[in-house]
Amino acid sequence: MKWIEKLRTEDWVTVWMSIPLLVLAVCFPKEMPSVPSTLIGEVAWYNIAGLFVIVLAVLYVGMALLRRPMKGLFFSLLAVFLLSLLAQVVANIPQVAYYGFESVFFSVIFGLIVRNVWHVPDWMKPAIQGEFFIKIGVVCLGATVLFSDVMKSGTFGLVQACLVVAIVWFFAFFVARRSGVDRSTAMILSSGVSICGVSACITAARVAGGDDRKLSYIVSLVLIVVVPMIYLMPWLAGKVLPLLFSDPKVVEEVAGAWIGGTIDTTSGVAASSTIVGEVANQHAVIIKGAQNVLIGVVAFFIALYLSSRGEKGASKAPSLAIVWEKFPKFILGFVAASLVFSLLQSNGQLTVGASKKLIEPGVAKMFSTLFFSLAFVCIGLDTRLKDIVSKENRHALRAFLTAQVFNIIITLVIAAALFGVLKPMWN
Repeated sequence: MKWIEKLRTEDWVTVWMSIPLLVLAVCFPKEMPSVPSTLIGEVAWYNIAGLFVIVLAVLYVGMALLRRPMKGLFFSLLAVFLLSLLAQVVANIPQVAYYGFESVFFSVIFGLIVRNVWHVPDWMKPAIQGEFFIKIGVVCLGATVLFSDVMKSGTFGLVQACLVVAIVWFFAFFVARRSGVDRSTAMILSSGVSICGVSACITAARVAGGDDRKLSYIVSLVLIVVVPMIYLMPWLAGKVLPLLFSDPKVVEEVAGAWIGGTIDTTSGVAASSTIVGEVANQHAVIIKGAQNVLIGVVAFFIALYLSSRGEKGASKAPSLAIVWEKFPKFILGFVAASLVFSLLQSNGQLTVGASKKLIEPGVAKMFSTLFFSLAFVCIGLDTRLKDIVSKENRHALRAFLTAQVFNIIITLVIAAALFGVLKPMWN
């Protein structure tokens, strides 16, 4: 049946695979293993083994539902998992943690080293499923974003998302075309910069009919640029925003809105905003979620534009159905997780049933961090640094960086106006 097949796409499968993880977080919070900060001791290795078994089960079932090859998954995942584990341990070294380096940073670095210094052997490739891991991480992250917090900045967040996506998309498209980038590639690039990175690039490519090699390059570019921005944005926020606002809470809200609107991946937004603080993290994730909602809308208008011009690149005639078709379904999992955990909230802490059993949102966040770390290892293993600066892609690189700088500036102006001026007046 067609509807069953649609539920077996990667977006839906990642939602199905996230549900057992969240159930475990609710029902067995005390029994769940945790990410160790050291490799020393029996408890640390118990936690490592437990986490590996959970990830292995999720990957095997997920690949089975997606009908992807499962041969060699065990040893491939073991290698990816160990790189991710090493990143977690290094990030927890006091001298390293002092400078604010997160585990996702080292996850990418270790993946890049393997890919670019040596090479990725064939036996290691089956478990390199970056998108799969990222989407599960996003759904689990939803359980840590309570609806009451979303309501506090939801309206302003949606307004910012609409303004940023519209302004940055058209600016990026204009710059890319003026730089000699072909139209379909320019649309992919503009969508990646203005909305949410990888998912937006893939969606735009499916509608605009871009070259797969160009899509791969822009996706790699998005993911490479995310790494320095994870640390650049909190640093900029700490230097610029205190000069504009005196209230520390306002500073943190604007910082979150700024980060959420500029960093091009949800996991990168989560990692970067965490450096600033909890309030910034909540606002940043909400803003990024609001931008994610616009993926299908932008895809619809791309299809509408190409169809109205009779372009061969228009893969489908424009209709409202394309908004649903192109919308990333795993974002629905993020929203559903947020709503469910919000409904279980009572007196400031999460409880369930008459027994008032404590639910640990930290377990869901641990799962989110774990899968983000695995995803970033895969990103590094998939990225060839020399492709980023090749002559063939120089124009796209210049356009992307120009648009990203513009994105940082215009999003600061919009975030400061909405969250620094209008929201305090509204309250």
